[in-house]
Amino acid sequence: MSSVPEALLGEIIVVDDCSDDGTAAELRALGLAKLRCLRHGRRAGQSAALRSGVRAARFPVIVTMDGDGQNDPRDITALVGRLGEAECGEPALVGGVRTNRRATGSRRWASLFANRLRAYLLADECPDTGCGIKAFHRAAFLTLPYFATMHRYLPALFLTYGHEVAYLPVNDRPRLAGQSKYTNFGRALVGVYDLFGVAWLRRRTVLPPVTEG
Repeated sequence: MSSVPEALLGEIIVVDDCSDDGTAAELRALGLAKLRCLRHGRRAGQSAALRSGVRAARFPVIVTMDGDGQNDPRDITALVGRLGEAECGEPALVGGVRTNRRATGSRRWASLFANRLRAYLLADECPDTGCGIKAFHRAAFLTLPYFATMHRYLPALFLTYGHEVAYLPVNDRPRLAGQSKYTNFGRALVGVYDLFGVAWLRRRTVLPPVTEG
């Protein structure tokens, strides 16, 4: 995180989803004053880790990054700069769009198909839902419904709950550690199930503007 301006970085929260790979010991060895480490008592998945981190955060703006090193911290400044001012400013979420994807051919084609299908069903105009680096207002996130794979649908959920979203190109680096736990087939099975659920939620959520007086 040395590429992030000191004034912009309030804290670094790492959520360890009950790993057994020495993550906790490596984090302690860093000795970073702004580093906070949360650990799940049992494995619950990426969306649960996201929710735990956001709930524990002490600052109004959140930037999410995957733990495999593919997201580039140098993109954080631009994402936060595009975010609306204050807790109610719009856009309330700015997502990264990978311009030089490092994924294999099969995974890239699977992502292309998934993005086109979700664009048809959700109408969220999200060009790269799988990109892990995003900036958003904490208060807006905490009003969203939680479910086990919500991290894949953040732009659609923000839109559903009356917020604006925006996108910026970001760097995509080679994976530094670990392996993806998703196969194309497994991702498709879970994705279709959840996709129709989120599409239903988009159509059934009605939030009229409210005035007083």
